[in-house]
Amino acid sequence: MAATTTTTADGAAAANHTCGGDHVVLFPFMAKGHTLPLLHLATALSVHHNGLRVTVVTTPGNLAFVRSHVPSSVRLAVLPFPSLPPLPAGVESTDALPSPSLHPTFMRAAALLRQPFADLMASLSSPPLVLVSDFFLGFTGRVAADAGVRRVVFHGMSCFSIALGKSAKMGPLPSCAGRGETFHVPRMPAHLKFTAAEVPPDALPKTTDHEHEEDDTSSTRSVVDKEEYSDASSWGVLVNSFAKLDQEFVATLESFYQPDARAWLVGPLFLAAGDIVEEQDPEGCLPWLDEQSEPVVYVSFGTQAHVSHEQLGELARGLAQSGHPFLWAVRSETWSPPVDVGPRGRLVRGWVPQRRVLAHRAVGGFVSHCGWNSVMESLAAGKPVLAWPMMAEQPVNARHVTGIVGAGIRMDVGDGSVVVGRAEVEKKVRRLMDAGSEEGRRIRARVAWAQQAAMSAVGDGGTSRTALLKLLEGLQGSYDRDVVV
Repeated sequence: MAATTTTTADGAAAANHTCGGDHVVLFPFMAKGHTLPLLHLATALSVHHNGLRVTVVTTPGNLAFVRSHVPSSVRLAVLPFPSLPPLPAGVESTDALPSPSLHPTFMRAAALLRQPFADLMASLSSPPLVLVSDFFLGFTGRVAADAGVRRVVFHGMSCFSIALGKSAKMGPLPSCAGRGETFHVPRMPAHLKFTAAEVPPDALPKTTDHEHEEDDTSSTRSVVDKEEYSDASSWGVLVNSFAKLDQEFVATLESFYQPDARAWLVGPLFLAAGDIVEEQDPEGCLPWLDEQSEPVVYVSFGTQAHVSHEQLGELARGLAQSGHPFLWAVRSETWSPPVDVGPRGRLVRGWVPQRRVLAHRAVGGFVSHCGWNSVMESLAAGKPVLAWPMMAEQPVNARHVTGIVGAGIRMDVGDGSVVVGRAEVEKKVRRLMDAGSEEGRRIRARVAWAQQAAMSAVGDGGTSRTALLKLLEGLQGSYDRDVVV
């Protein structure tokens, strides 16, 4: 296997012996939605916390993306990505997988990075202050422990979502949880009720009709389940959220970790990083928005969701029938719209600078899959959401943003197997964009509240900025004590 290389973000060679109590190592999982928040953290630590040295661990196929999203002061350690057929050569990020069925193979390939990462840690002349690594990279827990380094785990989700998932798995859930009724999840606040669609499928009681069915996610789940011990034994958990949004669920989340572990709410991390590295706009989305005189609907389902051509067609027709101009980030390279979207519709298949798009004055609403990054970006931009969850924890995030924060409305997608028709798309988009209705005014008031709360959290004396400072102080204090001993 090729040797590890370390560079600064501008490509200059850097010594592999960077080390000590002023050094932070970050290891993101190789998926855009997982990587970006940790790159924002790397930027915030490198630029806004004098004296800290920051290294981000990545792979050759992700190097250009990572380099373009961090300042030159951040060092990049490059590990060779393992070869594991049938995973195609050169596929080093989940958004590049040709099929969702290859996700378990990708997870197993990522786990093979353990030895190269251990070699990297061993090359340091003294342990770094902390390792921050993604939950999916559970092997980093053992590597960190062997190197005498504290590990803080990063989930890329909210306290609400993580706490609900862990609580549901611990159970016991009532027998009605497997049916269409609402139910309470033990350890979660008593006033909250959930549906089966909002908790992990493996936490639900088995029913006679389904206990023998094939579950194409089971192999992925078996890989993830192996990381639970590593997660629970972490020194703490880093959360890309802020207190006014998530404080109610902190105690529940912390109860699943070691007695002294804490959940550190330090988000929104992209706001904490500031505009040091500006998102590029290769498709010209922003100039197009500049030309619009009416409120625009922005549509994006992220980089992971696989949407059927039939559903894309119904969405295209519904958007056209809504009468509102729209900007749509389409991830399929093979689908073509069945209707002429005209000058009022813009389809983009390349990279979209989503935060800059959402912040644009022309955008009036966001049709979103409700990945957590997108939720945070929409709230920080003060834009209401039409929540259309697709997978993973997205139904929980949709519940959070629409049912708890009250910053949007929800598309009824059932179990995700039914195609949402054009008439329903048209109706919900019209509701989303109707700022003058009673519902529209109420939603926008809640969005404005969330936007102000997000800005305040990362400002001087804000809860997120204070949490990050306390996290660093706690780590530095424990590091100094260990050195003295």
